[in-house]
Amino acid sequence: MIRTLLVCTVLLLPALAPAQSGMRISKPMTAPEWALLQRELLQQNSAAADLFAERYVDSRGYLLHTPRWGTLDGPDDAIETFYNWTLLHALGGSDSVLEHYKRAQEGHWQQYKELRTELTKLSEHGSYYKEFITQSDWFHTGEGMRGFMFLGLSEPNNEVFRTRMKRFAGMYMNEDPEAPNYDPEKKLIKSIWTGSKGPMLHKATTYDWVGDPVPGSFHLLHNEAGYGKLLNLEAYYPKMLAHCDEYLDSVGDHPLNLAATNLALNAYMLTGDEKYRNWVKEYVGAWKERTAAAGGNIPSNVGLDGKPGGEYNGQWWKGTYGWNFTIFDGEIEKIAHRNTVTSGAWPGFSNAFLMTGDPSFIGVLRKQMDNIYAAKKVENGRELLPRMYGDPNGYKHNGAPSWYQHGPSVYGGRLTEIYLWSMDRKDFERVPKEGWIAYLEGQDPEYPVKALRRDLERVRRQVERFRTDDTTADTRLADYLLGLQPVATDALTNLTVGGHFAGRIWTLHSRFRYFDAEGQRAGLPPDVSALVEKLSADSATVTVVNVGGVHPRTLVIQAGGYGEHHFDSVTVDGKTTPVNGSSLTVRLEPGAGAKLEFKMARYKNAPTLAFPWDRAWYTK
Repeated sequence: MIRTLLVCTVLLLPALAPAQSGMRISKPMTAPEWALLQRELLQQNSAAADLFAERYVDSRGYLLHTPRWGTLDGPDDAIETFYNWTLLHALGGSDSVLEHYKRAQEGHWQQYKELRTELTKLSEHGSYYKEFITQSDWFHTGEGMRGFMFLGLSEPNNEVFRTRMKRFAGMYMNEDPEAPNYDPEKKLIKSIWTGSKGPMLHKATTYDWVGDPVPGSFHLLHNEAGYGKLLNLEAYYPKMLAHCDEYLDSVGDHPLNLAATNLALNAYMLTGDEKYRNWVKEYVGAWKERTAAAGGNIPSNVGLDGKPGGEYNGQWWKGTYGWNFTIFDGEIEKIAHRNTVTSGAWPGFSNAFLMTGDPSFIGVLRKQMDNIYAAKKVENGRELLPRMYGDPNGYKHNGAPSWYQHGPSVYGGRLTEIYLWSMDRKDFERVPKEGWIAYLEGQDPEYPVKALRRDLERVRRQVERFRTDDTTADTRLADYLLGLQPVATDALTNLTVGGHFAGRIWTLHSRFRYFDAEGQRAGLPPDVSALVEKLSADSATVTVVNVGGVHPRTLVIQAGGYGEHHFDSVTVDGKTTPVNGSSLTVRLEPGAGAKLEFKMARYKNAPTLAFPWDRAWYTK
């Protein structure tokens, strides 16, 4: 499919600045409550981040805690503390938030390069090599890279960032001989454990998952006693090992690895180099074929032979973190069901859709949900969906495979994603009609105010919690501060740009993104608020307002998080004007606002991280 990326602005008035002509809005609008709350939430988020960084990050960028290797409280958790700070900046947060994140990221790499382990080789010479995790699974790697993946939203011209993203993507395209993670013949990633030291082609050990014990007592997040309980780690360590007793099968591809496409996606959006797009099409295309071979079910293991279930005699549902990952967790001494298939599959297939515009990639996810719905149960009028497939007694047994572990749907967020990508009303039938979705359907007009107030309260509550936190660095592990970090971006993402995140591995699928033309940066300009009010397959309505009474503001509205959509026209106060491009520049006079109704074509353009003023008439 040939896709074109065009940027232009609609000229309604004489040019405001060279190459920045656009629309002028001067009609007064009394600042709505939602608009004032948005500005307050951006300000309070930024101020809270300043306070958090001052307390918990030292001058080197080191997080003040006791570093340890492991997936329960290791390097991914430490940097995940700042998971949405780059997103906040891209939405309009302060520049200081971005600087805090960059200092913490650089410090994190150095802090964990200094770590040494004895019981696992994965961190015997440090947890990072070439600034990338040595070996881990993409459930944890993806969590830890959330903030990094969105740095390009604010700094697409950062050459160091661009170099790193190309290097990281190359580790999954066999451009680095020390990281042969990919088999180009079979079109697969060779192990659930991958990274800068290549794939793990043998069984893992519990020490690989848990790391070494360290002396002392710590406030643990991951433990059976509950968040924040002070426990002696050496005494508790056998429980941590028991947690991972059955996590050891590692060889072969896994749907979590589809999250590695985020690296190639970002490298493509930074460079425009087709090799990244071609690799995603090849790799995700192979997964599409394997899913079809498994009856529309996304396999939770692919053998080194390239076949679904290849590591388990054709049983596609088996494997660590797979459909049949029903285990005995020795930490809690209970049976646990831990299927993570959607955590990698949804990001991977949607990334391929974003890069190609081919809806068949979303069709794979829809078919998977069709299979799940076909196995539903109805009890006392409640619809119960299965979460697992295989032998209900666990993967070590050989019972007849079937869907099991039925319960109230845990797929609401994933079903919402499918609908927002397709905008097919048939997909909408399965979406929970609550919260933001109910608001978009006209069912809850007070939702924006309620959601913004809720997130403001969360920021206040979190600041109070860390101000009264009496822990010290020598009693905190990496995961503890995840429970204290204050930045709240969910309401801002929904309401300002029309975006939605269901999982912990992110790409910004949204209807809009904003830029401050005068400040030459990403995000809403000072004093400006935006509220997405309605979405359809070919239109989107947003109200923009300058709540300030002194300065005019110049807002650039982009079609999509990455310019992937195309504005056909815009209607304001009953007057329709052609746009024919992927951005529109709007000058908002003090106290002015308007409702803008866009007609648009979705997923028409090649996605890019370049700012609108840096990419006029760029064609792919």
